[in-house]
Amino acid sequence: MDSIIEFIEEYGNEQVCRERFKEIRDKAGVCCKKCGSKKHYWLNGKQMYQCKSCRFRTSLRSGTVMEASKLPFRYWFVAIWLMGCSKKGTSACNVQRQLKHKRYEPIWAMMHKIRSAMGRRDNRYLLGGDIEVDEGFFETLVPEEEKQEPRKRGRGSQKQTMAMVFAQTEEVQLPKKHRPSKRCKYFKMAVCADFTVETARDTIKRHVAKNAKMITDGYSTYQSLATEFEMDVEKVPSKQAHIKLPWVHTAIGNAKKVLQGIYQHTKPEYLQNYLDEFCYKLNRRYFGNDIFDRILVACTLT
Repeated sequence: MDSIIEFIEEYGNEQVCRERFKEIRDKAGVCCKKCGSKKHYWLNGKQMYQCKSCRFRTSLRSGTVMEASKLPFRYWFVAIWLMGCSKKGTSACNVQRQLKHKRYEPIWAMMHKIRSAMGRRDNRYLLGGDIEVDEGFFETLVPEEEKQEPRKRGRGSQKQTMAMVFAQTEEVQLPKKHRPSKRCKYFKMAVCADFTVETARDTIKRHVAKNAKMITDGYSTYQSLATEFEMDVEKVPSKQAHIKLPWVHTAIGNAKKVLQGIYQHTKPEYLQNYLDEFCYKLNRRYFGNDIFDRILVACTLT
């Protein structure tokens, strides 16, 4: 679907959206919450799945990102299309306005559920090969319990939340002039409560394969982990960091622009969801019109 006109023509009513969602879920399979069996049949009169083993019934929404939601299927489809087709994302206020829904909170919660599904989908995969690693500091709202404390500057500032950023790269055989010798493939961003050695170790294990070769700057945390992982640690002046780690710095800069331009006043506890959406679409930047169906699948498997 290249345009909103085609989207409206294809998903023009609630029943069409419902049937499309059921089609995707049938392919993914249904797992019984009671006995764990994956053999079900569809009860057309009840509009539910029934387990062949224990006869436990599962609704079409149950076990997916739409579970317990009272919003129409078409609302979810419109939100997914708006989030997927826009390169830099869209705000909950804009989606609420497009849907003409009275309340903001259900739309906001719906979009965060979609972002969580994107993050869980990407967390199924580990990055491998050559990986650039660095940390990014994103501006967020100051927590209520810290508003009375004296403001800090730089690392540890109450107005910033840290995230470890990973960029998987590969060598370019014939690099162009004034272009990096490596090209980017996949990205991951993980919010960290602190940057101790233990936190960095756990974050790397959750997102990076064991045989990966990492390159980073000379920060003390990385130096402590250099012997544990295959990591190239070298102190680099701040003005030259973008030369050694070009793609990870590009991703951090682009993510900051998206957050500042669209999702203003981000709370620290929701930063991971916004970064998950950014990385999900960045990792699928060449999928074109297939991005809508891919997000639908991610929402179905949650």
